[in-house]
Amino acid sequence: MNTESAVLFLALVAVTLYITYWAGKRNKSVETHLVAKGAIAGRQNGVAIAGDFISAATFLGTTGAIALGGFNGFYLAVYIPISYLLCLLLVAEPLRNLGHFTLGDVLASRFHGDGVRAAIATASVVVSLLYIVAQFVGAALLVQLLFGVKYWQAAGAIGLLTLIYTLFGGMIATTYIQIVKTAILLFCGALLLVLVLAKFGWNPLTIFQEAGEATKDAALKPVRKGTAAQWEQFSLIFGVTLGVLGLPHVMIRFLTVRDGAAARTSAVTAIWIFAVFLITLPFVSYGAMLLVGKEAIVKASKGGNLAMPQLAETLGGDLLLAFVSAVAFATILAALSGLVIATTGAVSHDIYGKLLRKGHVDHTRQLTVARATTVISVAISMLIALAAQKQNVAFLATLAIAVAASANLPALLFTIYWRKATAAGITAGMVAGLVTAVVIILLSPTFHGSAEGALLPISSPGIISVPVGFLVMYLVSLATQPKGEALAAANRLFDRIQVQAVTGIDPAKTVDLAGQGR
Repeated sequence: MNTESAVLFLALVAVTLYITYWAGKRNKSVETHLVAKGAIAGRQNGVAIAGDFISAATFLGTTGAIALGGFNGFYLAVYIPISYLLCLLLVAEPLRNLGHFTLGDVLASRFHGDGVRAAIATASVVVSLLYIVAQFVGAALLVQLLFGVKYWQAAGAIGLLTLIYTLFGGMIATTYIQIVKTAILLFCGALLLVLVLAKFGWNPLTIFQEAGEATKDAALKPVRKGTAAQWEQFSLIFGVTLGVLGLPHVMIRFLTVRDGAAARTSAVTAIWIFAVFLITLPFVSYGAMLLVGKEAIVKASKGGNLAMPQLAETLGGDLLLAFVSAVAFATILAALSGLVIATTGAVSHDIYGKLLRKGHVDHTRQLTVARATTVISVAISMLIALAAQKQNVAFLATLAIAVAASANLPALLFTIYWRKATAAGITAGMVAGLVTAVVIILLSPTFHGSAEGALLPISSPGIISVPVGFLVMYLVSLATQPKGEALAAANRLFDRIQVQAVTGIDPAKTVDLAGQGR
C-alpha cells in the first residue's frame, strides 16, 4: 500500500480502539463485561448481531467461494436469514427471559445438575474456538496481503488487538464496534456493487451471462456431481440453517437487551440486514471471478479468501483496497471479540463459578478469571489458525455452526419446549452430538487435506451429528423419566419455565404488580 492507503487503514483501526477506550471506562463488572448489563437497545443489538455474521466468513469466505466455485459457494450463507427467522420464532425471547450470562443459565433454569451445565459449557467452548479460528485466518491473510508480513506475524498482531478489545472493552466495546463497522460494511458492499455494475453496463444480468460463458454455465449451476458431493452440500445446508440457533456468541446477544420485546426487535433487524446484504453477494462475487480471475484469486489465497480485496484493488486501486480491507479487518476483530467473550463466559461463569465454586464466588474474582481465560483462548485459537491457513474461512465457520446444531440446539429446544426432557437426556444428547460432529470432522477430507487420506467422504457433519444429538436426547429422556412426586415436581417446574419463557416473570417469586397498571 501507499502512504495514504496505510493511513486510511490505520485510522479505521484507531476508531475501534477509541471505542474500546470509551467502553473500558464502563466495563467495571462481570455483568458489563459479559452481557453489557442488559443495556443494549433492540435495534442496536440487531445491527450488532448482523455484524457478527457479516464477518470474515461472509464478506471474505463466501464471496471467495462463489468466485471460485460458482453458485455452490452461495450455500455457505444464503440460509442465514431463514436461520434467524427460526431464531425469532423459537428461541430469541425465551433466551432473554430465562438466561443471565450464558446458555448454561438457560438450561440451568430447568435442570440444576452439574452435568447439564458442564456439557453446554464444553460445547460452547468448542464451537467458539472453531469459529474464532475462521476469523483469525481471514484477518491474518488480510494483514499479510496489505503489509507484506509473514502469516504468523499477522496472526500475532490480530491476537494482540483482540486481547485489547476484549480485556478492556468487554461486551460494550464489542457491540458498538459491531454497530459502527456494520454500517461502514454495508456502504462498502454498496460501493463495490455500483462499481461492478458500471463495468458491465449497469445490467446485473450481464454479469451472470458473462460468468456463464466463461465457465460453460458451470458457475450458474447449483449442482455437485457425485453422490458424496451432493450429500455434502445438503449436510452443509442442514447444519447452517439449524446451527445458528445454537451459536453461543450469537445467542448471548439476546441477553444484552432489557426484555423479550427488545430480543424480538433484535432478530427482526438482523434478518433485514442479512437479506439486503446477501442479495448483492452473487453480483460482486461473479464480478471478482471475471475481473480478477480465478488464477489470481487462488494465487493470493488457495481458499479464495482475498477475492473481495483483490476486486477492490482492481476497481479502485490501493485506496479502495485499503478501505475495503480496513472494513473487513474491523469486522473480523469485532467478531473475534464477541466469540472470545462467549468462550470466557462459559469458562468463568459456568465452569469456574457454578461448577467448581458452586456459585460461591464474588464477581470481581469471576471477572479476573474471565480475563485470564481471554488470554488462553486467543493463544489456542492463534495456534490452530497457523495450521488452517489454506482453508476457506466460510467453510471453517460452517463446521462450527454444524457442531452448534448438533449439541447446543437440541438442548435449548428440548429445555424450552419438551415436557419430558430430563437432565440425563439433555447431557447425553449434547455429548453425543458434540462427539459425533468432532469425530466426523477429524475423519473428513478437511482434516486430512485430501479425500484420499480421509476415512469419510464428507466434511460437513450436520446430516449425521444433528439427528444423533436429537435422537440420543429423546431416547435417554424417555428412559430416565421421573416417577411419583418427582414427576409432579418436574411438571410444575416445566409449567413455571413456560410462563417465564413467554412473559419474563417467574411465577415462583412474589411479583408486585403495583405501579405497572395492573
